[in-house]
Amino acid sequence: MPNLMKIKALTKEHLDAMGYTWHKDEDGEYIVKDKFLLISEDEAQAYENAGNTLYKMYEAGATYVIKNNLFEALDIPKTLINQIKYSFEYERDMHLYGRFDLSGGVDSKDIKLIEFNADTPTLLLESVVIQEMMLCFNEGLGLRQFNNIYTAISKKFVQISEKKKGLYSKFLFSCVEGIEEELVTVKLLEDMAKSQNLFTSFKYLEECEEKMPYDFWFKLYPWEDMPNFSGTKVSTMINPAYTLLYQSKGMLAILYKLFPDSPYLLKTSFEPIQEKYVKKTMFGREGANIDIVENGELILQTDGIYGEYKSVYQEYVDFVRDEEDRYYQAGVFYSGGACGVSFRRGLEILDDMSEFIGHAIKA
Repeated sequence: MPNLMKIKALTKEHLDAMGYTWHKDEDGEYIVKDKFLLISEDEAQAYENAGNTLYKMYEAGATYVIKNNLFEALDIPKTLINQIKYSFEYERDMHLYGRFDLSGGVDSKDIKLIEFNADTPTLLLESVVIQEMMLCFNEGLGLRQFNNIYTAISKKFVQISEKKKGLYSKFLFSCVEGIEEELVTVKLLEDMAKSQNLFTSFKYLEECEEKMPYDFWFKLYPWEDMPNFSGTKVSTMINPAYTLLYQSKGMLAILYKLFPDSPYLLKTSFEPIQEKYVKKTMFGREGANIDIVENGELILQTDGIYGEYKSVYQEYVDFVRDEEDRYYQAGVFYSGGACGVSFRRGLEILDDMSEFIGHAIKA
């Protein structure tokens, strides 16, 4: 069982004041406001170690894919292959941040990689701001967090800027209009850059012109959809095209081929496996288009809009569960290094209605 600690709750007014209004379940709740998931120092360190190790494995996996021209297996659009190759060779240090989704890590369960949200990861406001605010509301309890995400990403912006024009680089931030969660995420990232006295601007993707005077562009928009978008041309993309390799769930099969003895990896293949497995599409998001199969029988399935993509087959793993049979998944953020963790809980297939729950480390 996960170790849950009752805390002084944030109010709905606090959350609404931060703009956190897009995610509500049937009860009108969207965050576990009165509990922390307690982890130990050793568990926090284990999450950090897992994030750092897995990132190195992804770099090795991308090198293998490029060397062996395996783009089709990962469902990569042909129009992006040259851009992926170029960015991986010359823009490797432009990956701003990503989020590893992991099972285990608490309740004596081993940490296992579920997937890597390397291109357009959200849960940023919740992980950076909300769980830290919850900690501040409960000061005096001897609690701390593994949560250096704001600092790590802010420093990464400086490192990126210094590659070009020192601190005089111009950053453009974009997302599509009308999706509140994505707007808040992008605005938080822009705030991180501003905190380092960098020059920033924001434009909706729909407003971007063919040529614009920016040195770097961060767009919260999937790379796999970029061939259908004729947007702005800037010198360098943040979270460059090669992050699409990391985003593809086909990389899970590549990593298992390269590192079959890794304690962090589940058996994964481009073909169905004998074990109980989870069938995922290469670029599915938020729990959509998932099948769980055991002994050849479909036991659980979700619909979605990603059925056009190829599939990958990953060994099933039992998530941490509480007494009400809610499933818990860790999210470890990476920006130049593993820099923080937060959790989601929900149904066996975690979807966009799962709850965010913060964590704390008890001294």
